[in-house]
Amino acid sequence: MLFNSPEFVLGFLPAALAGFFLAGRLGGNCWALGWLVGASLFFYGWWNPPFVLLLAGSIVANYALGQQIQRRRSRVWLTAGVAANLALLGWFKYANFLIHDVARLDAPELHIFLPLAISFFTFQQIMYLVESFHGDRTHSGLLPYAAFVAFFPHLIAGPIVRPREIMPQLLAADLTVPRADHIADGMTIFLLGLAKKLVLADTFARFSDVGFAAAAQRAPLTLFEAWYAAASYALQIYFDFSGYSDMAIGLARMLNVRFPLNFASPYQATDIADFWRRWHITLSRFLRDHVYIPLGGNRHGEGRRNANLLTTMLLGGLWHGAAWNFILWGGLHGFYLVVQRLFPWRLPAVLGRALTVVAVVVAWVPFRANGWDATVTMLRGMAGCNGIALPQMIVRAFPPLAMVASPVPLLPYLGDARTLSFPEVTACLLLGWVIVLALPSVHELSERMRGWVLTGGFAFTVQALFFAPHVTPFLYFQF
Repeated sequence: MLFNSPEFVLGFLPAALAGFFLAGRLGGNCWALGWLVGASLFFYGWWNPPFVLLLAGSIVANYALGQQIQRRRSRVWLTAGVAANLALLGWFKYANFLIHDVARLDAPELHIFLPLAISFFTFQQIMYLVESFHGDRTHSGLLPYAAFVAFFPHLIAGPIVRPREIMPQLLAADLTVPRADHIADGMTIFLLGLAKKLVLADTFARFSDVGFAAAAQRAPLTLFEAWYAAASYALQIYFDFSGYSDMAIGLARMLNVRFPLNFASPYQATDIADFWRRWHITLSRFLRDHVYIPLGGNRHGEGRRNANLLTTMLLGGLWHGAAWNFILWGGLHGFYLVVQRLFPWRLPAVLGRALTVVAVVVAWVPFRANGWDATVTMLRGMAGCNGIALPQMIVRAFPPLAMVASPVPLLPYLGDARTLSFPEVTACLLLGWVIVLALPSVHELSERMRGWVLTGGFAFTVQALFFAPHVTPFLYFQF
């Protein structure tokens, strides 16, 4: 079930909230957590019911492993538990990739169906096992643990939260006391995230899809067509995933649970390291704590530190998907981080922001493109290898442009390929980039400003929610 579907907004969410607080009133926290687990499994099973058994089995097995690890303080049990989780993830997500793309074996396709959210709930449970080993988790039973893992606001695409952040909240005595301020605040954040997804992300998807589809066919994209597609995708994935994260935070808040922030205006970062402190914060934290630091972090000299950085980002790219393009994306960011470490120049803030945004947009190309050929095609267009073209109407209105751009009837790989597509996409891109580069995030806005923003976009959100031809999944549902 999708957060941005009418079934969720009008059906599941009201029932989940009402049932949670009613169960708490009638039977206390135990009943409320039982309701929450049942509702979350129903939410997960809406997509593919058989995989509910996989999720439930994973929860029970990891809880039992956690109990053993905590009781014995055994590194052998911890290693076995982490290995078992990674093996399950590896089978479903990477088996075909390893056989056909890495080993290049002449073997038939395995036709493995990827379970939704397996990357996210695997990481959640690895953190539970690690915290059990270190003895820094809250002692609890199977029911609170199941509620933590299956908690529907973060089950599908995060945020990736530590057990010690959420479990105490689920065990709080006042968990099931309805709080009007929490419900109102959470609903506001949820609706603002919904607007990000439906009004902004899905709009930019229409522009980016055209350009990247053309690149997949090796079409000769000109400079503006290529850059507009890449810039549109950078905004699409930003509004899509930050919108999802806002909705998750809002949903949890309505249920008296506070999630950590997952986005902090990342395109306003002044360098790549700052970008990763702001983008998908909970994933960055996981990779730091469970990959970079165990590899040695920065404790063994400059060369080892750079190798650890690059390895961590390559694995972060691979986590997003079993394909070379994701590995290339992670490798590019690892390369950026290493270069920043080797050449720690202090640039003016404006120049640092501009350079960071350009580097990030370029790295999004392999992340989005359908394979290596499409990546090269898009990058060639962005480099101007296929020339610069503008609609004749624009060139006639501004004759000096003829000195740098060839006039054409229309740009076939930009927007809807109409005469007015260029000014339309330009205006939308300017608006989108002003929002992400100059305005504060939803969580930095005052309550009054949130109300104004919500009022301004409410009509567009309602129209997109009920009258869109289809419900578009979140991008991170693929990972």
